[in-house]
Amino acid sequence: MGDEVRVLLADDHAVLRAGLALLLNGQQDFVVVGEASSGLAVLALAEELQPDLILLDLSMPGLGGLEAIPTIKRKAPDTQILVLTMHDDPEYLRQALKSGASGYILKKAADTELLSAMRSVLLGDVYIHPAMTKSLLGDILPKSNDTGTEDAWSALSKREQQVLKLVALGHTSVEIAEKLKLSSKTVDTYRARGMEKLDLKTRAALVRFALQRGLLDS
Repeated sequence: MGDEVRVLLADDHAVLRAGLALLLNGQQDFVVVGEASSGLAVLALAEELQPDLILLDLSMPGLGGLEAIPTIKRKAPDTQILVLTMHDDPEYLRQALKSGASGYILKKAADTELLSAMRSVLLGDVYIHPAMTKSLLGDILPKSNDTGTEDAWSALSKREQQVLKLVALGHTSVEIAEKLKLSSKTVDTYRARGMEKLDLKTRAALVRFALQRGLLDS
């Protein structure tokens, strides 16, 4: 990623911010450039500092993280937002990603997982905490018979829709193959064909496409 990644910490708990700063400043590729304890402070610092990444809590005084995300993206369009929260409600996750966040991780995650999530979103991917992925999965397979909206999605076969939904939720080809009782090669074929029909190049683009159309709603 080249030079050090400039990180803004946004959480109303000073002890947590101190711990995060210690962790990140101890890495060769991260440096903490600012800290915010409220939603309004996040907006001001995001505009002033234009950080590469914001670690954003959802529960803060004055203005909550969910409400702040769209404004942050307007004030600092090149800044990636990784939500770091205690809330494991799938609806918070959906709203955060729809608003412009690039990832969602729970505070109970290990330090190594947090660092991995940060590096993932900086590379343009969408990171979803594994526990949240499971809760989002819901009844995707039974719903795969839905005809979908009147756009490119409806032109996909039922298998292509199944595969792409599972890809968007973070499952690997091997996991999808086991779930759908297909070979990994067949899964890869459905994935490539579906992505081509939707004119999507990356998994991040697929996740955004799915969220915009409510395809991941349980």
